[in-house]
Amino acid sequence: MQLVRWEPFDGFNKVQSRINDLFGDGFGRSWDNAATRSESWYPAVDILESKEAYLLRAELPGMKKEDFNLEVKDGTLTLTGERKAVKPADGVEYRSVERVNGKFVRSFTLPETVKHDGIQATYKDGILEIHIPKAEEAKPRQIDITVQ
Repeated sequence: MQLVRWEPFDGFNKVQSRINDLFGDGFGRSWDNAATRSESWYPAVDILESKEAYLLRAELPGMKKEDFNLEVKDGTLTLTGERKAVKPADGVEYRSVERVNGKFVRSFTLPETVKHDGIQATYKDGILEIHIPKAEEAKPRQIDITVQ
């Protein structure tokens, strides 16, 4: 299984990383409103494989089922969603925000040897588990030869 990842701001992230190395991680954070800041993020995903299936585990803490979507199309499994910012109570404001919110897309190219109609997903305790069964391998068929 091959992971397909698109990072539109990869160059900017490298520049920000260099600035953070020089001035510390807090540099630049005061320039925006932390309570409304939304950055590009991707949930962490583990990929496991057994003889019978692939298993993907995606970390989606604090999200509800309605906050994300899973679909298979043209051999690609795509997980999309949005983690919304939690607004503090009246009279309370953020001093530091480390959790990232916003929309995300994760795509995985599936091998041709999986059963697309057998894919199942469960969500529990902030972990989305996607079970992708493998199709049985085509077994060679013995052909009888007639001698004439």
